[in-house]
Amino acid sequence: MKHDSTWTHAGGVVFRGETDRRVLLVRAKPAPHDWVLPKGHIERGETPEETARREVIEEAGVDAEPLRFAGTLEFDTPNGKHVRSAFFLMRFVKSVTPHEQREIRWATINEALRLVQFDDTRALIENARNP
Repeated sequence: MKHDSTWTHAGGVVFRGETDRRVLLVRAKPAPHDWVLPKGHIERGETPEETARREVIEEAGVDAEPLRFAGTLEFDTPNGKHVRSAFFLMRFVKSVTPHEQREIRWATINEALRLVQFDDTRALIENARNP
């Protein structure tokens, strides 16, 4: 995949199950601790796909395989930093030990669409309906 050098972060829309498909959500660290998709900062020398896989492991204790690019989310943080995140549709491989203590949830796609706060995130979750 062609990579966009303006991406600062990468994350995953992780799904498991074929008939009863579920999507992985994690609690955001900053208050109000909304349900979000796992993502994190792209480190030097990493591809966005590698970042997405590492962040899903660190935040949720889930190893997942990136399948395809799902879209970009952009926003400004409360302290004025601009975040531009690449997201990948990812298939659950196995559970592993998380690096962070986050609450995680395997939500149905419809539950996930209700739980997340932002329309652009909902659009990414829709990608998990038909991988």
